[in-house]
Amino acid sequence: MLDVVELLARSGNARLRFSDIVRELDLTQATVHAILKTLCDRGWASRDPVTKTFALGPALAVVAARTDTARPLAHAARSAALRLSREVGYAGSVVERFGDSLVVTAFEGEPATQPSGIPGDRIPYAPPFGVALAAWDTEDEQRAWIRRGAGDNADRGRRLEQVLRHTRERGFDVDWTTPALAQAAQVVATLDDNEMPTPVRHIMDQLLVEFTTIGFLSDDNPGRRKQPVVTIAAPVFDSRGYAALMVAVHPLSPLNARQIRLIGKKLTDETATISESQRHQGAVQHVV
Repeated sequence: MLDVVELLARSGNARLRFSDIVRELDLTQATVHAILKTLCDRGWASRDPVTKTFALGPALAVVAARTDTARPLAHAARSAALRLSREVGYAGSVVERFGDSLVVTAFEGEPATQPSGIPGDRIPYAPPFGVALAAWDTEDEQRAWIRRGAGDNADRGRRLEQVLRHTRERGFDVDWTTPALAQAAQVVATLDDNEMPTPVRHIMDQLLVEFTTIGFLSDDNPGRRKQPVVTIAAPVFDSRGYAALMVAVHPLSPLNARQIRLIGKKLTDETATISESQRHQGAVQHVV
């Protein structure tokens, strides 16, 4: 049932046909029919009587309204992403960690070319994804993140350690891949390990590490040469000081070092304000 709700949410303003849902989720018609009937009866989904298509229902508005108050950190991050999108002219997003996965929970503005993610998209918390979180994660979690990308390869592990260290020094992450390479990385990451021979899996792991380390020292060059930038991201810390989520801007276009620094400054100003607010609230709660 939740898969159907998430599919309807990802579709945005586009309404889905019954056959679309069956195909996308690879479920039987009987199963989808039963789920949709329940969702429509509860107001979680609605069916257009003319086009016979489905979309999210009005009852979810109550859940959405409650989410803003129940998850203030995520709400503040989404507001920051919206402000940044309007200020810099590029799409903004919020990505949260759930276990070993990263989930896009907000996407504001229109991307320049291909989408960089839509709410509900789930990707693994492993190289090349989540650098802005891993760079400020605990030492154990950093080692786990590196191991998921490098395995037992010491050279790849050292390269990923350099990426995390350089990202902390810079204060934000810069994804230097092109939009096409970013999409390729997402496709590679969704492949099932169990369906690939071990040598192929090793090649894929190496490819993902290469995606992570592309140009990670390029912004040391003060020249005006522009390079493709997909994402600039920074973490937001909760009241305990843990990197809870990240706010990102998606230029999806060539930028020079000065442009990257300006966007990074605006981004980190926003995330620092949210993090400081969380730290202050945590201190107040501790005193009380």
